[in-house]
Amino acid sequence: MTRPVACRFCGADLTCEACDFGDQPLANNLVPMDAPAAPDPRFPLRVMVCPACLLVQLEQTAEPAAMFADYSYLSSVSAFWRDHAARFAAVAVDRFGLTGESLVIEVGSNDGTLLGQFVACGIPCLGVDPAANVAAEARRRGVPTLTAFFGEQTAAALARDGKRADLLVANNVLAHVPALMDFVRGLALALAPGGVLSIEVPHVLAMLEGAQFDTIYHEHVFYFSASVLRRVLAAAGLAVFDVQTLATHGGSLRLLAQHAGSGRHPATRSLDRVIAAERAAGLERPERYRTLADAAARVVGGLRKFLDRARMDGATVAAYGAAAKGTMLLNAAGAGAADIMFVADANPLKQGHRMPGCRIPIVPPDRLADARPDFLLVLPWNIADEIMQATSFIGAWGGRFVVPSPVLRVIAP
Repeated sequence: MTRPVACRFCGADLTCEACDFGDQPLANNLVPMDAPAAPDPRFPLRVMVCPACLLVQLEQTAEPAAMFADYSYLSSVSAFWRDHAARFAAVAVDRFGLTGESLVIEVGSNDGTLLGQFVACGIPCLGVDPAANVAAEARRRGVPTLTAFFGEQTAAALARDGKRADLLVANNVLAHVPALMDFVRGLALALAPGGVLSIEVPHVLAMLEGAQFDTIYHEHVFYFSASVLRRVLAAAGLAVFDVQTLATHGGSLRLLAQHAGSGRHPATRSLDRVIAAERAAGLERPERYRTLADAAARVVGGLRKFLDRARMDGATVAAYGAAAKGTMLLNAAGAGAADIMFVADANPLKQGHRMPGCRIPIVPPDRLADARPDFLLVLPWNIADEIMQATSFIGAWGGRFVVPSPVLRVIAP
């Protein structure tokens, strides 16, 4: 772990704590089923707010190679994410006039779910992702992919090869990069003079309003508002010209930017509206972020109370979705194999492992029909509707769903 002496953007001392979750395991570092019983490594997870620029960030960070060199998340597993990618690609092709002469680059391209949409339209693409296993999967799908950590050095090498993007996409990756400005300056280098940069990030306002503390884990170094992210991009010569609010991840932002001074895309009023909403919600006050600790205590307490009652009543509980947020929630609640039989997940890269820290086994979804649990705990609450629809068969034996956040709900199929 490394501890910064100052804000990773503006350099001010990090003196304002938002919340402290103590020592937690790396959320996506799944444990082999036959691993020794020794405790998994844990690292401090403390969230700070810069009192000067209001960038929300972890106090300490883990080495990126420890989390991303071999990765278990696949974008293509979720129908929601496949549909999200298809909608974005269709709009982008039309709005930005992309053709077979254009180049689309995605940073943090995962298994090529998004870029595959552009490939199908005959538009040249390149993915950049540090995880060798998912990059190989993208190439198998026909998406050219460079296995590398992105930053100024990688962007400069691409530019030397004549690869600058007419559309540069960085979806749900900016929060993962400790060297923030190296990454953002790399984006500026990789963007063609008349190109468009599209960034999606979870919105810190949604996190605060929805008690989404379980989106805090070591992979997520930063938690952005539109106001702060506009300043970060401006520091690298990039100007935001539009912003959209999205339902993804419980509430996200999509910011569209171009090189400052290019003037190709006129600015909309949407950015002003979003920033005004952030200001009205108190995001300009560092103390506003301290409410997250109270929200976390409420959600964790609700889940712990439910699990204790289920054990007392002799009811069986399984979970669905071995997502990072599930790791965070289960460990914060002190849950273990005595509370939850297993976590079902459709991702084959996760099956046959255990959740970090709590060591609950991960199994294919068909195990649910054999085990017939009384309750199914939906860990990725952001796609709860998709999961409950896919597993509605639990109603055949009287099973019920449990959605733990922002307030625990028990739902009959």
